[in-house]
Amino acid sequence: MSMRAHSLTAPSRHAAWLDYCELAKPEVTSLVVVSALAGFYLGSSGTLDWVQLFHTLFGTALVSGGTAAFNMYLERADDARMRRTAQRPLPAGRLKPRAAFAYALALTASGVLYLGALVNWLSAAIAFATWASYLFLYTPLKKRTVWCTAVGAFPGAAPPLIGWVAARGGLSAEAWVLYAVLFLWQFPHFLSIAWMYREDYARAEMQMLPVVDSTGRATGWQIAFYTFLLLPLGLVPAALGMAGGVYLWGAVALGVAFLWVTLRAALQPSNLRAKWVLHASVAYLPLLLGLLMLDKR
Repeated sequence: MSMRAHSLTAPSRHAAWLDYCELAKPEVTSLVVVSALAGFYLGSSGTLDWVQLFHTLFGTALVSGGTAAFNMYLERADDARMRRTAQRPLPAGRLKPRAAFAYALALTASGVLYLGALVNWLSAAIAFATWASYLFLYTPLKKRTVWCTAVGAFPGAAPPLIGWVAARGGLSAEAWVLYAVLFLWQFPHFLSIAWMYREDYARAEMQMLPVVDSTGRATGWQIAFYTFLLLPLGLVPAALGMAGGVYLWGAVALGVAFLWVTLRAALQPSNLRAKWVLHASVAYLPLLLGLLMLDKR
């Protein structure tokens, strides 16, 4: 009898572990960590402080995971109405809301305190401000205005600032250039996702631009416009002396390729073209940051 009970509880514990991992959105958190890594590396001078880097990335990952879990907690009813999110742990009933709330609070609080105690309190303050603005500005505005994407881009661009402050102890023009790159990048990235899942967002009554833009023309041209702005902005790190010629020409190539993909989507809006924009955005950011780190001056 005890052996049978054990055989039933072990898989359920494993499933619960996976559900808690899903609450933290590991794909999003990994991108946040990569962005913070770039900020730390580019903000460092001399020998890289590996211990400080670890503390920075670990604390950032905790806050990012906590933010994602809070977001799932707040949007659990909306997630239940959308096909792509209906099987998430909360709408599917695999986790209780109270447990998810406690988990989100533990991740966020431990992450902010970890950064404050082991990195510096400015990085902790930026992480906390990111958490608060994402949950209390961006999340509720999804139901109210198409400008929610622009509002959400402000906290979404913060990870490099956390990394830079962790390495330097303060902010500079170079850090804000990284912030601006991530700010603009989010528009083609998230608007392409919103276009692909516009019917889901409509069911949840979320006011994303593609929901109210039935033809996709406005969405497509906004995607292309922000990608066009991203092209020259991506060259600014070279102009500031942060990187050399390898980065400069690589940024040109990446920016032109990204813009070409978005222009095709603007001219002929479709789910397939939006999917290509999404793939291009996912490739663009880590490649650009990787080139910048590789050719750092």
